[in-house]
Amino acid sequence: MPVKCCFHRSNAGETMAWSESVDTVLSNKEGLAAFRTFLKSEFSEENVEFWLACEDFKKTRSSTKIALKAQKIYSDFIQADAPKEINIDFHTKNDISQNISEPTLSCFDAAQSSIYCLMAKDSFPRFLRSEMYKELVKKHQDRNQKRWLPFL
Repeated sequence: MPVKCCFHRSNAGETMAWSESVDTVLSNKEGLAAFRTFLKSEFSEENVEFWLACEDFKKTRSSTKIALKAQKIYSDFIQADAPKEINIDFHTKNDISQNISEPTLSCFDAAQSSIYCLMAKDSFPRFLRSEMYKELVKKHQDRNQKRWLPFL
């Protein structure tokens, strides 16, 4: 999924804006780091790692690199007993397995979309309710407050 959101706000406003969508978190360096840490605490960081690997893969232009990167993504996330195996349906996994010998830039799109939806509907709402997110928002609010206090 292409990242659609980009915000130019204060840190506190930016942190609060993360609640608007998973795209907002994924497109922000600090938001992405916080979300990854949260997913790691839930033992599901492979989802965001796969999503990021797919985003990088889609920017590849060299056919040699396409084949190499596709094989790496496949062996890291898709094949049975992969070290960071993602949870995708049998048909998607099977389609990728059958086509990995001649990969295209869209060969992981269905899996990436599935993982994106899983993060957006499952992990992301839990992240927004987490202490980690609440502490980040508070930290940024406190930092902003201190910045403006001398002018009050």
